[in-house]
Amino acid sequence: MSKVQWKAGTFIYPIPAVMVTCGTMEKSNIITVAWTGILNTNPAMCYISVRPERYSHDIIKENGEFAINLTTKNLAYATDWCGVKSGKNVDKFKEMHLTKEKANLIKVPLIKESPVSIECKVNKIVPLGSHDMFIAEVLSIDADEKYIDEKGAFDISKCDLIAYANGGYYPLAKKVGKFGFSVQKKKNKNLKHK
Repeated sequence: MSKVQWKAGTFIYPIPAVMVTCGTMEKSNIITVAWTGILNTNPAMCYISVRPERYSHDIIKENGEFAINLTTKNLAYATDWCGVKSGKNVDKFKEMHLTKEKANLIKVPLIKESPVSIECKVNKIVPLGSHDMFIAEVLSIDADEKYIDEKGAFDISKCDLIAYANGGYYPLAKKVGKFGFSVQKKKNKNLKHK
């Protein structure tokens, strides 16, 4: 069987489905974004891409900050709803029964129900065509303590995160490996210590 060639398009899946918050505690909005990712480690940087006609675009552009809130299976309905409704017409926090939580370093509210919120400061806006890319420095990561294990590590497997692929939302399955497992030396249980 061979591969079928399609025209060029967006088909790097799965990708995170996130709710991006913007504005202030008093006047805020939520936009669902799937065009997001990591750009750099040191300094920690990420991006979101937003269409210029979207209501949140100008809010982010004017305020220069936003928060990326990871989404879960329980937040799937709200994630979708916040992506198809405009903040011009509705208060998405109120309509989806989401709780605003004060951020540590930015004025943007975080979504309390999200297991992880990433506080971001815009460094650069790059017009790309259909979308503008907001390149941002990660200022803080706010993790729900119920997902932090006894060693102080964040246990992402307990979050029920969702991803977006080709128009659908999908739960992330269980871990099938870890970084470096393909080259890790196997322990031989049959070796006897002398």
